Order: sequence, then structure tokens, then C-alpha cells
Amino acid sequence: MKNEQRGFTLVEIAIVLVIIGLLLGGILKGQEMITQAKAKNVIADFSGISAAYHSYQDRYRSTPGDDNGAATRWAAAPAAVSGNGNGTVGGAYNADCAAASPPESCQWWDHLRRAGFIAGNGVTQPLNAAGGIVGVQTGDTAGGAALGGLSGLILCSANLPDKIAIAVDTQMDNGLSASGTIRAALHTAANPAIDSTTAAAAAYAETGSNLYTLCRQM
Repeated sequence: MKNEQRGFTLVEIAIVLVIIGLLLGGILKGQEMITQAKAKNVIADFSGISAAYHSYQDRYRSTPGDDNGAATRWAAAPAAVSGNGNGTVGGAYNADCAAASPPESCQWWDHLRRAGFIAGNGVTQPLNAAGGIVGVQTGDTAGGAALGGLSGLILCSANLPDKIAIAVDTQMDNGLSASGTIRAALHTAANPAIDSTTAAAAAYAETGSNLYTLCRQM
């Protein structure tokens, strides 16, 4: 007896192609939803931390981190570390908060946490949805303007993929990397320093590999 070999019919091939198309469409849609969810998370960080900062000022008439009454207010061991009360927050947003004497930019987080305005404990900076540091500093850390115009206290969120950075800037500001209340620095390394030598990116470039640090004036 002779065995007949039977291939797929055109209908069966068409059904398989439709299924593959649906799966690919679902995967791509899911990736976009994840990206947008991370962007919303970063926006929530900016808004929530800013609200916590202003609430702290209203309650204690001082700036977290710089608060020179913190050690007296929270004296129970481990006691809080007071700032110098000079009206600015010393230290960089990406400072080593595990150091023996962490700067005011690290004490900022401890003061807000002790006051109950944000979750957690200790001086370590929180991380954003992309795993980058979220931190504060005064302008370019020397008191001048950072990223071509951000002076005073700024909040920075690092290691943001291009799609997330663009979405955050567009939804919170003007969508331009070098102007407005939110400005972006193109990464050359993870959690880069923001100082007087750091220029704002001329424009966002969505390459799929670019990372940005976004900073917002408080």
C-alpha cells in the first residue's frame, strides 16, 4: 500500500498567519502599555515628591535635608541628622548616601520619611520605574543653574529610556528637552552627575537605546 503525503491547505496556512499576527500585535501593544505605565509612574514620582516637599515646608517652616531642627525633633535613636539651615540643600542628587556622612541631599529623604510624607526609612534615594536614582540637589550643586536654566532646588530622575522621557516631558511640560520646567540630559553613564558642565540635550532622539536624566525645578 502507498502512503499519501498531505500538506497544509491554504485555509490552514491563513489561519496560522492570522494567529501569529494577533500574537505579535498583542505583544507590541503590551510593550507600549508597559512603557506608558512606567511613564505614569515617573510622573507620579515628580508630583508626589513635590507635594511632600511643600507639605514639609508648610508644617515645619524649613526645607527637608537643610532643616536645622531635625535632630531635636526626632531625637530617638537613631536620631535624625540636622542640616545647616542655610536655605539650600547641599550635595548632589546622585550622592553616595551609604557614605559615613551623607550630605543634605541624602538627609532630605530621611526627613521626609520621618515626617511621614513618603514611604520607607533611612537616607537612601528611591529608584524610579526604570531603576534609576531619584534625587534632589540645588541647581548645579554649586548654586548656579543646571541644564541651561534650572536654578534653586531641582528633582532629578535618571536612567529613563527615550520613550519614557519623551512621554513624561510631553505630559508634564512642553516636550522640549532644553526648555521649560523639565529638562533632559543625554546619558553618557548611569545616574550621571548634573553640574555646571552638563548641557541639556538639544532635542530628544527616540533611537530605542538613548537614556535620559530628567530634572524638574521644584
